[in-house]
Amino acid sequence: MQEPQHVAMIMDGNGRWAKARFLPRVAGHARGVRRVRDVVECCIERNIRFLTLFAFSTENWKRPEEEVSDLMGLFASALEGEINKLWRNGVRLRVIGDLGRFSPRLQTLIASAEARTAANERLTLTVAANYGGQWDIQQAFRGWLRDRLATAEDIQSLPDPGDIDLRPYLSMGYAPDPDLVIRTGGEQRISNFLLWQTAYAELYFTDTLWPDFDGRAMGQALAWFAQRERRFGQTGQQVRIVAC
Repeated sequence: MQEPQHVAMIMDGNGRWAKARFLPRVAGHARGVRRVRDVVECCIERNIRFLTLFAFSTENWKRPEEEVSDLMGLFASALEGEINKLWRNGVRLRVIGDLGRFSPRLQTLIASAEARTAANERLTLTVAANYGGQWDIQQAFRGWLRDRLATAEDIQSLPDPGDIDLRPYLSMGYAPDPDLVIRTGGEQRISNFLLWQTAYAELYFTDTLWPDFDGRAMGQALAWFAQRERRFGQTGQQVRIVAC
């Protein structure tokens, strides 16, 4: 059975889940934290090496101030409450995005959690927070250009655009590109998530709201992925010949 090495997830539908139950939106976000645990456990059981979760986008600052504050509080609580369990289970935590906008306390918690789990190798759990794919490409190009201009004799010595490799400068330069991107909640778009890295990812969209996305739902997504023929620009016949 074909298994992905890297699964990326857009966790959508927390607010709608809460609204349908006449609960405040923060209740949906809190319930969503439980689902993160389920998905992490599923990835460990299936020997999936990388899991990336889109937790908070650069555009999410536009949400009501109270909701943003609640989300920041949940993020801090999750870091404090879950880090020891992640460490015991061999999970390495990475947080990517423009973290400078977060409070000093939250930045300290992130740094502490990353340091605590840095040696773990069973699963790399990446949380994208204040992250946007366009921002990621822009900051990667700035890093690439800074390094090249430091060594280039003049602008003419810079490579052609097609030879520019931004991959080492991207936020997830430490991980392979996602094989599978899952979006819950019924929407069918990437929403500025890992734009460079998802060029050849399989995209799985489900109407299931994130707070209801349990291990069984994850299993269904992985079963769907197992049936996909990944061609990467080749014909199906070429892929089948190589597989044989």
